Amino acid sequence: MKLFLDDIRQPKDCIAYMHQRIGALNPIYLQEWMVVRNYEEFVNAVTEHIDIITHISFDHDLSDEHYDPAMYQGETEYNELYNKFTEKTGYECAKWLKQYYREKNKTSPVMFIHSMNPTGTQNIINVFKND
Repeated sequence: MKLFLDDIRQPKDCIAYMHQRIGALNPIYLQEWMVVRNYEEFVNAVTEHIDIITHISFDHDLSDEHYDPAMYQGETEYNELYNKFTEKTGYECAKWLKQYYREKNKTSPVMFIHSMNPTGTQNIINVFKND
């Protein structure tokens, strides 16, 4: 099973730009995915389907509050706004996933990050960088 985390998009919406990130694997976004829209749905899907998840694709911004244009003005502004969020992002999903898979002694699935937020994308990459 493939799990797609995004508040707005569908997997097929990523075809236009993910080829630059994942090359020949890009057609995977035309396959069937389970779509989850927020942290709670993500946690529920992973805990229910942990044994059959093969791929996960992460978005970072999962709520309207995550789309403030000031987020892109610099790292200081980003961090100040990030600390005020009430809704969890894909970054929190990634941190939870890493810990949960360790607790369950499971190997992580194949992971992609389709987020358009460059800082959020890098933060999610950094969660898994040393695995």
